[in-house]
Amino acid sequence: MTPFEKLLKFSTAHRLSAHIIFWICIFVMFFSKNTSSDPQELRVDIFYTLYYEICSMTSAYFLAYRILPRLMAPQKHVLVWIEFIVISYLISILARIVMIYVLEPFVRPKPFEQESISEILTDLPTLFGSYFLHIFSLSMFFVFIKLIKDQYVIQKKALLLEKQKAETELKILKAQLNPHFLFNTLNNIYSLSIINSPITSKSIAVLSEILDCVLYRCSSMYVPISQEITLIDNYISLEKLRYDERLSVVFNHAVDHNGVIAPLILLSLVENAFKHGAGEDTGISPIIEIDLKLIENNFEFTIKNSINQFDIQPESGKIGLNNIMQQLDKIYPDHYTFDIVKTEKDFTAHLKINLVNE
Repeated sequence: MTPFEKLLKFSTAHRLSAHIIFWICIFVMFFSKNTSSDPQELRVDIFYTLYYEICSMTSAYFLAYRILPRLMAPQKHVLVWIEFIVISYLISILARIVMIYVLEPFVRPKPFEQESISEILTDLPTLFGSYFLHIFSLSMFFVFIKLIKDQYVIQKKALLLEKQKAETELKILKAQLNPHFLFNTLNNIYSLSIINSPITSKSIAVLSEILDCVLYRCSSMYVPISQEITLIDNYISLEKLRYDERLSVVFNHAVDHNGVIAPLILLSLVENAFKHGAGEDTGISPIIEIDLKLIENNFEFTIKNSINQFDIQPESGKIGLNNIMQQLDKIYPDHYTFDIVKTEKDFTAHLKINLVNE
């Protein structure tokens, strides 16, 4: 947390104390300009400093909490400006009256002439030049600080809302992914159960491990890469139970540390390769090659599956890849590249992510 954020947090939690400290600092700043050692001059300077600060406080809170919020609202501002002019005029008059009839009798030796109330009300040049500008200049400093604080709070709220929106969209994308994966896997097990295959129970056990990971251990924003490797291994073993020796799968992985990554993205790519590589097999032995690397913070994942030269990937496959890219855009904006290459013989997806921020 930066010093500015700490100060903002304190001012929000202790609002009254923060305002008192601010005006004390203003008083000290202006009073410290007096270097006189004469007690009488110090007394006069204290009175004048307190007087101008009280007047400035009145105008500051009037501007900050009455005028400014209404000027920022989408409404007609004519009445607001009229109110600002009238109240500013009254504050200047009041300040002049207090100066002449309250403060000067304490600091000036008698007798001395005093302006009448009617003279004060009509002396606009003095009210504007000596009072309005002096009082409201200090008020604008207070308003400026409040504007900075309010703008920062608005930006923080906007970032929080954007983050919540992104997390909601990610949950929706994951909800689209998980049923799709379960549907395909249950179809595989169903096909095994029809022929009373002895490996049906084994496939159910592997599916149970996959479900445990997908439903309970993939709920956070990031998961260990080792967990994703295990999940892919289980998925491959489940698919191998179905395709026996006809399917050739090579899964190479090398990581120099157990970093973290967004869950289920890799599994989506693997599922896509099996669905359109092995699932669309028309007699030719399907081949799937997977290569996973993590060197320092540079993550690379390449998966290639053989395809039938007459096969055209259906629209559902494009939807799955689009979901993957949407997740990557939300989690790794400007920190990833995702390339797809399709030839007559194979389909390759290559993902690179810079994990430095994780």
